[in-house]
Amino acid sequence: MPDRDMPDRNMPDHTAPPDPAAIRALLGTGFGTGFGTGVGTGGGTGGGTGGGTGGGTGVGTGFRTGVGLRGFGPPLRVGRVALGGMWCDDLRFGRPGGESVAAWFLHPRESGQRVGAVLYCHAHGNRYDIGRAEFLSSRPALQSAWAPALAALGLAALCLEMPCFGDRAHPGEAALSKALLWRGETLFGQMLAEQIAGIDFLASQPDIDPDRIGALGLSMGGTLAWWLAALDTRLRATVQMCAFADMAGLIARGANDVHGAYMTVPGLLRLTTTGALAGLAAPRAQMVCLGLADPGTPADCVATARRDMDAAYAAAAAPPPVWVIDPDSGHVETPAMRTAATAFLRHHLT
Repeated sequence: MPDRDMPDRNMPDHTAPPDPAAIRALLGTGFGTGFGTGVGTGGGTGGGTGGGTGGGTGVGTGFRTGVGLRGFGPPLRVGRVALGGMWCDDLRFGRPGGESVAAWFLHPRESGQRVGAVLYCHAHGNRYDIGRAEFLSSRPALQSAWAPALAALGLAALCLEMPCFGDRAHPGEAALSKALLWRGETLFGQMLAEQIAGIDFLASQPDIDPDRIGALGLSMGGTLAWWLAALDTRLRATVQMCAFADMAGLIARGANDVHGAYMTVPGLLRLTTTGALAGLAAPRAQMVCLGLADPGTPADCVATARRDMDAAYAAAAAPPPVWVIDPDSGHVETPAMRTAATAFLRHHLT
């Protein structure tokens, strides 16, 4: 049973901004970034400039994750579908004999125009078989797939398959979380590092404006989105859904187990609160969508997180985050959330 009488002296001062370097250290000793950027179309995986199967320009030395540097080079395109005026490429980031990371990459068909982009973070939902597939095919918690909606806005997007999902389902979440903790790493740190590498990739594309990149996700995807906004200043605007509540409050309620093992960052609550950490994104734009009937976002824990995050935005003399709260909805995207999120992304990224 959780300790419901944790002394106040063990809790951080919610008025003090957390130290990003200290937060990064908790995520794991190998936490870092870096993707190759060229896109190959044949059987090879090389980057480089000009000819060959790599195509485009390869920069950086590989792909860093919470486990350390992995020598992933530029991605290989293995498929393509059309969505309006956009292509959605089926990519594989990988290397011979190494792990392959699948991704969907939505981008303009015609070159010469620079567009905004969204790093789309997929959800969890204990559906390890879905993963990045939700970007094109949706999932029960969503109103519909986001890929066509983003294409209609003229926004590029990248959706990476996270560890333990889809083609990366083995090892499973519990086994991988435990293995990484033994090594002084965290699964959440690996996920965040891979997503930051995704921002690197988007920012390097010639048809994407690096000053108009945002993040979007629901549930685990929403959690990744707001953490990314806190840790990476390149994100101009972030939409997080069904993911935001004070973690200390959830533990006191005995409700923290609604989250998967991936979302474990040992020692975090000694340094900061959920809301203060999310407030590191200030003054950049953020939208929070949630339902108070969701067991992961009870009203009191939401109120605490909102207090701390709004205080951080006020201290930065910035407009507060946009809140879309449905008192009766559960762990789902509502029609009102979809409408508000679409308008928010259009305003900030197009």
